Amino acid sequence: MKQVLVLGAGLSTSYLVAQLLEDAERQDWFVTVGDLDQALAREAVGNHARGEAVRFDVNDAGVRSARIEHADVVINMLPAAYQDLVAWDCVNHGRHMISVSYRDQAVRDLDLDAKRKGVMLLCEMGLDPGIDHMSAMSLIQRLRDDGGRIVGFRSYGSGIPAPNQPQHPLRYVVTWDPRNVVMAGFEGAQYMEDGNIKIVPFHQVFNHTWNVDVDGIGPLEAYANRDSMSYMKSFGLEHVRTMIRGTLRYAGWSETWGTIVRLGLPNETLRIPQLADRTYAEVVEMFLPLNAKSAPLEQRVATFLRISPTGGIMENLRWLGLFSDERIGCKGDTAAAMLIHLLQTKLPLTPEMRDMVVLVHELDVEYPGDERPAELIRSTLVVEGEAGGGTAMARSVGLPVLIAVKLLLGGELSLTGCLIPTHPAIYTPVLRRIESAGLRFTESRTQIGNH
Repeated sequence: MKQVLVLGAGLSTSYLVAQLLEDAERQDWFVTVGDLDQALAREAVGNHARGEAVRFDVNDAGVRSARIEHADVVINMLPAAYQDLVAWDCVNHGRHMISVSYRDQAVRDLDLDAKRKGVMLLCEMGLDPGIDHMSAMSLIQRLRDDGGRIVGFRSYGSGIPAPNQPQHPLRYVVTWDPRNVVMAGFEGAQYMEDGNIKIVPFHQVFNHTWNVDVDGIGPLEAYANRDSMSYMKSFGLEHVRTMIRGTLRYAGWSETWGTIVRLGLPNETLRIPQLADRTYAEVVEMFLPLNAKSAPLEQRVATFLRISPTGGIMENLRWLGLFSDERIGCKGDTAAAMLIHLLQTKLPLTPEMRDMVVLVHELDVEYPGDERPAELIRSTLVVEGEAGGGTAMARSVGLPVLIAVKLLLGGELSLTGCLIPTHPAIYTPVLRRIESAGLRFTESRTQIGNH
């Protein structure tokens, strides 16, 4: 019996665990789900005969090592900060790892050891990153086979509320790890446009936006996502003049969140004494310059940020609760922990709401030695969740992981080393099965003339 260990039982794990357990008897698997909050793991596993829920503290080296040693494959759904610990133990014990987190340098450094042990460390295997990489690589290869030369690449991903339903002012819901929302943009961003490298510092990421039209949805705002240029080699696009990976939101999100960033609240370094017993207004006050409190807090915040005290941004901050005298009552002791708690409280996906995931690829393609004009190829995936049911986010993140587990344990995937899913041995079978499950891209072509 193959042992499947799932680490993390958060918002984006529900679909994956349910499908693993559904297939467990047929595939002869036993599925163990570990989380620091064992109640979350129990909720995911239920009373399934081939499943077990355990309390798992990733920082407990002894427990971590023992659990990983006992597994045949480890599915890492934990926050990205813990990926290195999991990957190290997987290599040490000769166990495969599938992770939805970005492949950072510490994991890259394990590549040689993983190959020596015959281990696959497959990172970026969720939705974004994940399905976006695989669909992009498949499209790139198909265009090359057709004689095309790609000169511009833009790729966007998003998890937002579905349209045509009641929306609150921020038009966003939490369907994945809220820390990733709070700390988005913290590393800044880098991309290339028309041959020019653009670097966006962390405090400017949400002020550096542009519109992207999505078929069937309309215009969304985009901002740059991390280091786009690092994927030029991975995608075989070293020659392109434009290379952009971005995130999509409804218009207005970036303006509001950029203000929160400028205020300094996404900070998980400085410790605030007795944070849980303080109020939101009290913490916001801490981020203002020391001066005479001659004006109300809201007025001083607006003055400090140089925004209108009666405008839409202040209205959003007020709705979010940042000026309230409510006791915070959160876990953790940083301003970032406060924001995480606030988003979970104010932006949950309620039973009557549906979420939506969006992936968009835009490729500028020339046809050298051919009379065909240059084209803009747009490939779009839109998936909506079900009201009161499973989320589109959990399904889109979990499905590629599930397929990778089946391929790996079924002996159909024999690659080793530290990888992302840009190899045809990975993306070809995964995309085929994803499409069979109903996640299909639509494609359009528009002539753009010769470059």
